[in-house]
Amino acid sequence: MSDTSDFRNGLILRFKNDLYAIVEFQHVKPGKGGAFVRTSLKNLKTGRVLDNTFRSGESVEIVRVERRKYQYLYKESSGLVLMDNETYDQITVAESYFGDGQYFLKESDIVDVLLDDNEQIITVEIPIFVNLMVEETEPGFKGDTATNTLKPAKMETGATVNVPLFVDTGDFIKVDTRTGTYVERVKN
Repeated sequence: MSDTSDFRNGLILRFKNDLYAIVEFQHVKPGKGGAFVRTSLKNLKTGRVLDNTFRSGESVEIVRVERRKYQYLYKESSGLVLMDNETYDQITVAESYFGDGQYFLKESDIVDVLLDDNEQIITVEIPIFVNLMVEETEPGFKGDTATNTLKPAKMETGATVNVPLFVDTGDFIKVDTRTGTYVERVKN
């Protein structure tokens, strides 16, 4: 067993019979009373963030995980097919591990798969930002940059993202996969 002195950002621990990753932590030593560690924990299954306080030196169960890079190949009815870049083994992963970010994945994108000691998938982390081509949107006109008005645009992956009026069909944009929002137009 480990204790709170082993905390670091990204550490995965078993808490309340679930797996949580430490998003951030802060060791606090008040003038009166015992020290404690204030943490923000992200549930790896649901993605919800929980704030919790541990007493300094309290025992916690740290889960050892292995992070492997996989290449996204294609989608089928039972899930998304990924290929290990080192062994070329293919696995099919349920869509629930990807969340809404799966709609922004292109073939050959690299994802991180977190595995526990029993080679069971804990979670799949997709890139935070992806560059996608706008496949279909209403045409933009010169001078449409003055307001923050947005219009829907269909991406090459089939996802719909709200983009500024100056973005045209064929443009490449950067999309935040956590929120599904437009970040900026990029040169390709």
